[in-house]
Amino acid sequence: MTNSEIETRVTAFLDETKFTYEVINIDPEFADTIMFCEKYGFPLENSANTIIVSSKKKPKVFTASVVRATRRIDVNHVIKPLMNTGRVSFAKPEETAQLTGMMIGGVTVLALPPELPIYIDPGLMNLDYIILGGGSRSIKIKVSPNILQVLPNATVVQGLTGE
Repeated sequence: MTNSEIETRVTAFLDETKFTYEVINIDPEFADTIMFCEKYGFPLENSANTIIVSSKKKPKVFTASVVRATRRIDVNHVIKPLMNTGRVSFAKPEETAQLTGMMIGGVTVLALPPELPIYIDPGLMNLDYIILGGGSRSIKIKVSPNILQVLPNATVVQGLTGE
């Protein structure tokens, strides 16, 4: 899938939700969260990363988690039991691309495969807005965190980041 196709899929999803959002066009060299925030003047606290986790054994099982950029997901103590599988790890970039059609630095919780379980950091829900990937390394999305409540197969998970 091309960047344009992914971006169109993401914005089409947003349009269907009726949430107000802003597309922020960025230099792909600054797509990684910390670099993006520094270059474009957004607080790291409002940025959210989408992390794909996979089981180690086949058949592979995947999940997505969306967490504040200032936090880390607790893979072994929280995600692993939710996945009900053996060993787990962060998905490899090529696995993430194959599953989502997106590359690292642009992965967004918006427009993921509908059957993919999504775990949400509850700390995101208290913010005025969040910054999410836009599906490519060329855009970010500024939107209300309430968008996360309309995602298919999504659950707010207390303690997702070990807090």
